[in-house]
Amino acid sequence: MARSLELYEKKILKDQEFPIQLIVNKCHSKGKYFDVHWHEQIELHYVVRGQTVIRLEQEEMEAKEGDLVIANSNVLHEGYCRGGEMETMVAIFDMEAFSREFADKNIIFSPLISGDPEISKIMMQVYEEYRRKEIGYRLVCKGELLKLVTYLARNNALEMLSEEDVLKRRKKLERLNTVYQYIEKHYTEAVTNSELAELVHLSEGRFCHIFKESTGMAPLQYINEIRLNKAMNLLKKENFTATEAAGAVGFSDYNNFGRMFRRYFGCTPLEARKNRIPASGGLK
Repeated sequence: MARSLELYEKKILKDQEFPIQLIVNKCHSKGKYFDVHWHEQIELHYVVRGQTVIRLEQEEMEAKEGDLVIANSNVLHEGYCRGGEMETMVAIFDMEAFSREFADKNIIFSPLISGDPEISKIMMQVYEEYRRKEIGYRLVCKGELLKLVTYLARNNALEMLSEEDVLKRRKKLERLNTVYQYIEKHYTEAVTNSELAELVHLSEGRFCHIFKESTGMAPLQYINEIRLNKAMNLLKKENFTATEAAGAVGFSDYNNFGRMFRRYFGCTPLEARKNRIPASGGLK
C-alpha cells in the first residue's frame, strides 16, 4: 500500500456509532513498518505477540508482548520491527467522540505501559472481537475501549494541557509538513539542510534543532532511512539488483549504501534480495 511521508494524516472517522479505526499489524521483517505521521486522534498500539519499537517524536518505546504504547494527540509517531514475528492491535479514535469530559481536559497519557493485566484483558478482548467480527463486535469493542480510556485517565494520566499548549504543539508540527512533503518528492536527490530550512523560513541551525527535536534524528539521517526502506522494497518486491536499488533511491556511492544497509537491516542487500519475502503492510 502506498505510503505518503506527508507528516499530517487526516483521519476521518465518519461512523458516529463506531468512531474508531481498528487495525491488526503483522510484521516479521526488520525495518520500518509504518511511516512517521501525526494526527489529532489518539493511537493505541497493544503488542499481541513479539516486540516492536514505536518512536514517539525523539523517544523510542521498546514494547514487548502485553505492553501498550500510546501516541497522544498531535505527536509524531512511526513504527519499527526488530525482526521475528510481531503482531499488534491498533486502535485510533478521537477523544471528543468518546467523552466530552475527557476531551476538554486534554489529557496526556503515559506513552508506554508495561504488563498491566487490566489493560491486557481489555485489549485482548478487542483483538478477539475484531478478529472474529461476529454480530455486535463493534459494540463490544467500543465498550471495551471506553472502559480502557476511563482506566487510563484514572491511572496513567501524565498531565493535562491548556488550549494554548495544544495549539503550540499543532503549529510546530504543521510547520514541518512542507519539509516532509518535499522529502517525499526529492529523496532521490542531494537534499541539503539549508535547502530544507529555506522551505520553512528558518536558519539552518534552528531548523535542524526543531527537526531533531520532533523526529529524534538529523534531517540527513531521516532521508537516508527513507532511502534504505525504499531500497529494501525494491529488492524484495521489484527484484532490483543491489546496484539498481542503490541508484534508484539516490545513493551515488554503492559501498556506502552497502555499509548503511547492513547496519540498518542487519543483512546485506544481496541477502535481502535472495530472501524475497513480501514487505510488511503498515498503518497507511
